[in-house]
Amino acid sequence: MAIGDDFEIQVDKDIRYTGSAHGVSGAGYYTVLEFHEWARGLGDDAAATGDDNYDITVVDLSSKAFDTIIELVNGFNIDQTTSEHLYGGSIIQASGDDIWDGIQVVGTTGMDMQIIQNNVVLANDFWNEIPFGSSDKGLNSDPANGISHQFILKVRTSGSDIDGRRFIATTREYEKVYGERKINGTGRGVNVVALSGWTNDLNNNTAAGTVATWTTITNTEGYANIDVNNDSTDEYYYSEWNRDSYTINQFYERMKWLTRQGSVSTLYGLNGELFRGITHEIPVDTGGGSFNWTEPEAVSWSGGTGQLFAVDDVDDDSTTKMWIQLLTGIAPTDGQTITGGSSGATNDVNGSATERTISAPFCGASTGSALIGAYGFGMEALDLTSSDIVFDLDNDPYSAPNYVTFSVGDNLDTSGTPDYVLVTNNESGGVDYDQMTLNGALTGGAVTTVTVTGSIPADTPATGTIRIERDSGKYTRHPYSAWSGSNFTITSHDFSSDNASNTNNVFISYIDKQAASSTEQVTMIYDAPRTMFIRVRNGGNTPIKTFETTASLGTAGGSATPVRTSDA
Repeated sequence: MAIGDDFEIQVDKDIRYTGSAHGVSGAGYYTVLEFHEWARGLGDDAAATGDDNYDITVVDLSSKAFDTIIELVNGFNIDQTTSEHLYGGSIIQASGDDIWDGIQVVGTTGMDMQIIQNNVVLANDFWNEIPFGSSDKGLNSDPANGISHQFILKVRTSGSDIDGRRFIATTREYEKVYGERKINGTGRGVNVVALSGWTNDLNNNTAAGTVATWTTITNTEGYANIDVNNDSTDEYYYSEWNRDSYTINQFYERMKWLTRQGSVSTLYGLNGELFRGITHEIPVDTGGGSFNWTEPEAVSWSGGTGQLFAVDDVDDDSTTKMWIQLLTGIAPTDGQTITGGSSGATNDVNGSATERTISAPFCGASTGSALIGAYGFGMEALDLTSSDIVFDLDNDPYSAPNYVTFSVGDNLDTSGTPDYVLVTNNESGGVDYDQMTLNGALTGGAVTTVTVTGSIPADTPATGTIRIERDSGKYTRHPYSAWSGSNFTITSHDFSSDNASNTNNVFISYIDKQAASSTEQVTMIYDAPRTMFIRVRNGGNTPIKTFETTASLGTAGGSATPVRTSDA
């Protein structure tokens, strides 16, 4: 079809597209220069013909500054439907009150691209239409030159720029690699948007319907103190995700699912498809505000809006920093007042905002077996391994120690009188009774601290049990809730009637319990190879001969399976 068959110039100066709809045979698409030249060709005609009311007697319709910048003058205008069939430059009308700017996307043919404009994912993504006769999405694609889409986008309406002519182009097709590109303000002509890298995500193969059921993966939103590297000093993040029993790569897939194209999930008060992560860290004055902040909440200032993810103290009298996702406008500047939309809290900016790099997806990248985290993205310390890397709100990298598991069983008896399982450090094929010794006698009636000589082994579980030699010769079991240096914090116990003298033996019982499941296990930080001693007994309804063995604990953990020999 010729361009003149697809447009009409009405008497009231409305220029309208009359051709076939998107995806239908004969749908027409033309550059803004072709559009101008078509109208120019009509303008020198002696008389108007057909449905085009434009000839030598009519005032000028358009002017050309450059081949890519066309201005409609004297009241001539297009509408949104007409704009969807033009590309390759800008259309200006109503003396500059309405502007469509040209967008050229450098990307893979077939890519589904969405646009976030003024904090809204545009519902009318006409640029993703499949042209008639093609199997790939993308209007006016040019695969030979790496161009996936060409179209014009309205950036100014009724005399006001739409969010400063800013927008964000994203690709969030589940099972594909995510990407985004921010345009900080379109210019007249063609604006190039590079979104290369759209391909299958090899670490995202689980069906979306399956991932949708993984609802036990949860997050505690807001400023979080986590000691990822177990050095007794917390780092700070804006999240604390719990991956439950799922692998780290399954967790990564869940993060993609939550923020996929068409998401109906909510993260930090934002729709999942709008959620991008922290864009700015903002220093604020202490004591310069009122009330307390809510994490999360909408925030605003003169010239912009955002969503607050975290502050370093929700009591704004002590707040020195806040972390937001910029939604509209520009980041606040020194001296501006930021106001909480729900809390009403206020603080003044104290210095310059730091723009932080966005990751797509927001959690970071998966290697298939490890997570390389995004800025400020935190997880529960025990959900991370030494292969994972997370970055705190100071943008410093942290890795967890190598947490390993030692397990006994897969065949433990839990019926009737369950098996009793004891796991200790090995000494000559038996219990290492003198693994440690007391540094100070235990004689009181409510003892909660046990001090040993030297340092407690670095691979001691964070919580567990120890056995203490009493003066009677018995080794009594004592749960501990924490340890540090040379001290265990134990459940209060009366040692007054059977003391534990200075230098008496103390040993860690890594597993020390009746079996509650077919396998019992303990998690600890790997420090060095260790040989474990294992004893399993059952003298009850299904008695077995005492089983004893040793097994190695290495960088991948360790295990032992009891041999069950009846003693009935």
